[in-house]
Amino acid sequence: DSGLLHALFGIGTLGDLLGHPVLGASWEGFVIEQIVAALPAGWQPFFYRTATGVEIDLVLVRPGVAPIAVEIKAGLAPQIEKGFWTAFKDLGCERGYCVYGGAEAYPLAAGVEAVPVSQIQRILESA
Repeated sequence: DSGLLHALFGIGTLGDLLGHPVLGASWEGFVIEQIVAALPAGWQPFFYRTATGVEIDLVLVRPGVAPIAVEIKAGLAPQIEKGFWTAFKDLGCERGYCVYGGAEAYPLAAGVEAVPVSQIQRILESA
């Protein structure tokens, strides 16, 4: 729970959070909580990481459907790292999303879209 995390670290304001090293982990946890709480029946959430560091923050899986990759970035101009693309291909994903701290949805690459947290319903509608 991001509220508990902030309380434990003494983070009382948005300004405190924006300058704190826990910002990325807090944002990631918050976004994952929102997506998992709203997942349609039959979908399962996973974290994916290989021994070589290739990772995807959240992989949504349902039998008979290509996995959906979700990367989470707290910044306003998300950049997807090479490891995401490697995992995206290895897992057979056809769609992916980067949930970020901005306000507009836009394509990042073929099959991958940047989505503000206010529009995470787009991910769930595609699931």
